[in-house]
Amino acid sequence: MNIKAYLSSAVLLSLLLSVVSGCQQDDDPGTDPAVDAIEQTLETSRHQKLLDRIAESGTTMSGFSTDGCSGGLSAGWEYLSGLFPKMAEKHGEHPPWESCCIDHDVKYHAGGAESTSAIESFEQRKQADLALLSCVAATAAGRSAELQAEYGLGETQVTAIYQSIAEMMYRAVRLGGIPCTDQPWRWGYGWPQCR
Repeated sequence: MNIKAYLSSAVLLSLLLSVVSGCQQDDDPGTDPAVDAIEQTLETSRHQKLLDRIAESGTTMSGFSTDGCSGGLSAGWEYLSGLFPKMAEKHGEHPPWESCCIDHDVKYHAGGAESTSAIESFEQRKQADLALLSCVAATAAGRSAELQAEYGLGETQVTAIYQSIAEMMYRAVRLGGIPCTDQPWRWGYGWPQCR
């Protein structure tokens, strides 16, 4: 299945399940067993291809590299902070949660290299994505007082904003980080390409 077909299938099936089962998005993404089962079904063969590629004779993992927060998030933030110096002054030249993305990239770079099965690789990717979500959401605690004072927000509002950012990033990496695609941010990007 190509990446476009996977993304279309995953999005449509997730939406369909939400409508049919009456699911509401809650504060704990990644806990819907129906969505998890769909993702696992769609991804398992790709995780197996990655594991097969890793096991091939002479295959070596490349040195670690990162683009910060993928999908242009870090690059876009840097660009905007260059255009708007006050933004950089108040919020930094990089996203405040960029260290979360780099930790996530470390896991994605190795991408299941120690997995004994495609299912285990799938679970490791999901745990890496949930760790990203938690890390980004937790960034609010360190910035809450500053953001409350600057923008007249309450602590609950700051927490909700960061939770929303974290959930959007989680959903993006779940859809865009599957192994064996041409994406530079795919699960197992440190290994030679598999298709």
